[in-house]
This record gives sequence, structure tokens and C-alpha cells, in this order.
Amino acid sequence: MSKFLVILLYVVWLAASGFVNGSIIKKEKDQIRVFELKKGDLTLKVTNWGATLVSLVLPDKYGKLGDIVLGYDSPEAYTNDTTYFGATIGRVANRIGGAQFTLNGIHYKLIANEGNNTLHGGPRGFSDVLWKVIKYQRDGDRPEIKFSYHSFDGEEGFPGDLLVTVSYILSEESSLSIVMKAKALNKATPVSLVNHAYWNLGNHNSGNILNQVVQIFGSKFTPVDDNLIPTGNFSSVQGTPYDFRKPQVVGSRIDQLSKTNGYDINYVLDNDEDEIRVAAIVTDKRSGRVMKIATNQPGLQFYTANYVKNEKGKDGFVYQPRSALCLETQAFPDSVNHPNFPSTIVTPRKPYNHLLFFKFSTTDAPPGFSES
Repeated sequence: MSKFLVILLYVVWLAASGFVNGSIIKKEKDQIRVFELKKGDLTLKVTNWGATLVSLVLPDKYGKLGDIVLGYDSPEAYTNDTTYFGATIGRVANRIGGAQFTLNGIHYKLIANEGNNTLHGGPRGFSDVLWKVIKYQRDGDRPEIKFSYHSFDGEEGFPGDLLVTVSYILSEESSLSIVMKAKALNKATPVSLVNHAYWNLGNHNSGNILNQVVQIFGSKFTPVDDNLIPTGNFSSVQGTPYDFRKPQVVGSRIDQLSKTNGYDINYVLDNDEDEIRVAAIVTDKRSGRVMKIATNQPGLQFYTANYVKNEKGKDGFVYQPRSALCLETQAFPDSVNHPNFPSTIVTPRKPYNHLLFFKFSTTDAPPGFSES
């Protein structure tokens, strides 16, 4: 095959994939929309680009409404996002070492997009595609929106066709459920979906999160090498800056983590015998907001926005490192290359089901006080 023909076929593939000169085609941009869910004092906005969580507005302890999710003013801005603000990550979230794995005797080579590794599904993962809306109820007793995406065989190097759905549901007052499901249609494939929201309980534009208090229900973590790929071992959090078994101020030990400029590690969640387990609790004393997270997944990635720098977001606010917390319930990173990790392999007879629950509350304001 001539070099010219190879280049021509590559250009055709790029166009078919929706990319021309690194941009999505205009047809897809014209279909990007924002959808709102509302129940009580909680208002949620999402976009069909990347099945992305755009904003979550709820009151603080004084009753003042605020948006606690980092993001952009325009839904089109998410098409150029490099931070994964609020996105649904897949086909496999986090990192796959060497951008490769072997499954059922077949070696698969993925597209590397972080050095020699694959991060968050590759250069065009699920966060960078247009999802279909298959159900939408804005308000009422159970506001819900459900997105679907058909990932084709060979997309970013992964095997098999995969049908994926993500639902955002406001089933109770001051609560959010995110349900991520996937069904392999013809081949076994690794799957690990994540919601990559950047949380700041003080409001998205309130600055750093160093004074917020975090409790993580994980007594072990998966140590990583210099490329942030798990070694395959498990380490105790005891005596390390990673110990959040009791509530700790985020900034109290963060400077001990100079290599990553903050937290970026996967926790092995405790109580693995429970179908649904509490993963983390976050408290912001100034606003009084509290966020409790529960899941059926074995791991939790704790990330403190270490590499967010000079990112212009909502209302023109410029986000900086440590301006948010990511608490991503997940399978362990690089599980497909570590047989001792819980399996991420999905087959036509074994679907994927990721349950993620958020419960929001506030501590009481002092009597007679109001926010200045």
C-alpha cells in the first residue's frame, strides 16, 4: 500500500471519527445542548457532550445558593477541555500502563495520550463524544436524564462494540444518583467508567480547597511508579499523608506530596463485602455544606486538581491548582494488567453496573448569623 493511500485512509478515518484538524465537525457542535434537572433547592445541569456534569447549585448553611462544580460558561467550551471537568470517562478511566493489555490470548495496543500510557480512554475517550438523550424528565418526583453511547469495535484500540448508558437522577431531596451501565455486544472488553466532577463545596469560584475536611473510608491504597501506574501492591495508609480514615483538613499534609503537587492516588475502599459502601465525606466549614459519597465500586481516586492552572471557567473565574476535589469512584487503575486487582472485564453475559450516590446537607448556622 502506498504512503499516499495510507495518509488518505487516515484522513478519512479522522473525518469519520468526527475530527478535522483536531476539531469536532460542525454538525456535532450544533447538537450540543444543556439540560436541567430540578428538585427542591437542588438544580443540576448536564450536557450531552461527554455526558458531562456542568453545574450543581444548592444552598449553603445560610440559605444562599451556590454552584459547587467547576466548569465552563459555554457547553461548546467542553469540546476543547483538557481537564475533564465533570465528564463521563471511558472506555477505561484512569491509566493503562504501556497503552496495552492482553485479553483471552490477544494482545491489544491502545492509543497512548500520556507519554507511553493511555489516560481516560485515550485521546478521544467517552468524554469527547456526543451522547444521545434517550430519557429526560426535568422535574417532578424523580427528575432524570439518561444518555447513551455506542462505542464501536476498535475505538481507541479497545475490542468489541459496547453500549453505554449514564443516568443522572434526583430521586430524593438534596441527593444525586449517577448510574453508569455498559453491555458488551460481541467481545470481552475492559470497562471502567468514572464521573470526573471537580467539587468545591465553598462554591466553584471560592478559591482553593485546602481548608475543607475530607474523610475517606479506605485503609489501603495502590502505590504507583514515577508514571503514576500502579505497582500491583497494596500499602497501608497508616503513618502516611494518605490517611483520611478520620476527618482531616486537606491542606494539613498536602505539601508532603511534592512529586504530584498534591493528592492523586487510588484508595482501596473498606467494607468490600457490602454492595453499597460509603466512600468519602467532605465538609466545608465556612459554607456548612457536607457531601457524602457512596458506591458499589472497589476504589476511589482522590485528586486535588494539581495540574489545573490558569483555566478560565464560569463567570470568568480563573481556576488554579488545588481549586477542587475529585473523588472518583472506580475500578483500580491499570486493573487489566494486574490479575490480583478486581477484574474490569465485561462480556455479553456479564454487564457493567456502576452505582454512585451523593447526599448533600448543611451544618447549622450560628443563631442570628448571616453570611456577610
